[in-house]
Amino acid sequence: MLEQLTDYSPELWFKTPFLLLILIVLEAVLSADNAIALAAIAQSLEDSKLQRQALNIGLVVAYVLRVILIVTATWIIQFWQFELLGAIYLLWLVVSYFTSSEDNPKHHHHRFGYSSLWQVIPLIAVTDLAFSLDSVTTAIAVAEKTWLIIAGGTIGVITLRFLAGLFIRWLDEYTYLEDAGFITVGFVGLRLLLKVIQPELVPPEWITIAGILLLFGWGFSKRNQPESSED
Repeated sequence: MLEQLTDYSPELWFKTPFLLLILIVLEAVLSADNAIALAAIAQSLEDSKLQRQALNIGLVVAYVLRVILIVTATWIIQFWQFELLGAIYLLWLVVSYFTSSEDNPKHHHHRFGYSSLWQVIPLIAVTDLAFSLDSVTTAIAVAEKTWLIIAGGTIGVITLRFLAGLFIRWLDEYTYLEDAGFITVGFVGLRLLLKVIQPELVPPEWITIAGILLLFGWGFSKRNQPESSED
């Protein structure tokens, strides 16, 4: 770790901006489905102020967990049980979403049944951690320097907070967006599961990214009609 922090060779100075840019782009693309999941969880709270608090506090906790995951990644990836737990959690989240009852028949999307800020905060942190199991592995494959991966993860969490805030608004504007997001969450869960039980069947990263882009294209394809005022 210390050697990584003190390695300032000329080659590193040339490579660092490029690697950091790649990590930021990967984080932005791979965080889209994560952001929708976090937005949907936060949206369980009816009050917009509580939604912002849940995202802010939850992502601070998530950031600490990410750093711990990055620092211990070389140890954690030796234990397939962590990825299995992450896969099971993400798939459970998808099943919970699609089987939850709609609280208002006029709303297309489902809602999780959480009403307390302190229920939502740990759920946001754990959800981000489950997603990080896949994204951190990708980041390690791109860059070997721990501090560089942490820098990319830091920017990723900031991007995630921005995206989640936008998605809270967009979920009410676009008919299929939340469904598209949770289908991609299911893909991430299945990807993690395949890495555990049949690694050779895991699709390349570009296929995952292409699938996410296609699903989000469908998600943004239809706006909800504004509700007419009743007399």
